Amino acid sequence: MSVFGAMDVSATGMTAQQVRSDIISQNIANVNTTRDANGNAYKRKTVVFEEKSYPTFDETLSHATGHIGKGVKVTEIVEDPSEGRLVYDPSHPDANKDGYVTYPNVNTVTEMTNLIDATRAYEANVTVLNSTKSMALKALDIGNG
Repeated sequence: MSVFGAMDVSATGMTAQQVRSDIISQNIANVNTTRDANGNAYKRKTVVFEEKSYPTFDETLSHATGHIGKGVKVTEIVEDPSEGRLVYDPSHPDANKDGYVTYPNVNTVTEMTNLIDATRAYEANVTVLNSTKSMALKALDIGNG
């Protein structure tokens, strides 16, 4: 793998983790949103990652012979299908006829754990990018010596 290929893999990882962090932040921000534009409770969202594809035969052959991939990409952002939590609050404007309000299916502790995980993954990609850059600069110094 080339130096720029390694940097590209790290950059795609950082981009993917940034999107993941944004979605997690959106979930946390809407933890108490009982009504969206459609009148429903907010639904928790998650990010689906996929390895970047190999469009040419040459790249597919290189991948099959043991070369490292091209990185990761976000393929979609999906809603969690689980039901929201019901809380009895008959005075709430969004309460149903029985007095229950449907709150989002967002658990703040889970989201914070996922945010820490995304942050650590981002930091790991930054470390790899900086190490690759350092090796490239060292190679240039050796070439000039």
